[in-house]
Amino acid sequence: MSTLTEKATFAAGCFWSVEIDLRNTPGVTDAQVGYIGGHAENPDYKQVCSGATGHAEAVEVTFDPSEVSYAELLDTFWGLHDPTQKNRQGWDIGSQYRSAVFTHSPEQAEIAAESKARAQAQLSRPIATEIVPTSTFWPAEEYHQQYLVKNGRATCRI
Repeated sequence: MSTLTEKATFAAGCFWSVEIDLRNTPGVTDAQVGYIGGHAENPDYKQVCSGATGHAEAVEVTFDPSEVSYAELLDTFWGLHDPTQKNRQGWDIGSQYRSAVFTHSPEQAEIAAESKARAQAQLSRPIATEIVPTSTFWPAEEYHQQYLVKNGRATCRI
């Protein structure tokens, strides 16, 4: 295993299910849930859920690029949610549940745009996913980290 890792940050609705799916992706060495893309400093879950902070629930992934590429993580991301939904996933509605790719470099932005175009070619409705440069990632409260595992659940999907 390489000692060099990279970061990737994805928002795809409720972060619990996204976290477990990405954490279980071979080559991912860590995943944490948190908040990104808003204007409040050090937001908490209640503030983000109110929709007033502008943050999205997201997952920051640490991965070994010698084991899984950023493009492969994007392929996983597209399959984890409905990227054609604007500001919602399932029962979760609001900008905090938007679909977004937060890029950590110009290279990631280019790869994400190419990946989005490939994903769009497979869908009949327009993709609503934002591709934006990363901003401060605020880790969520400890009780949200690996929430589904802690609570004996494999998914929060219905």
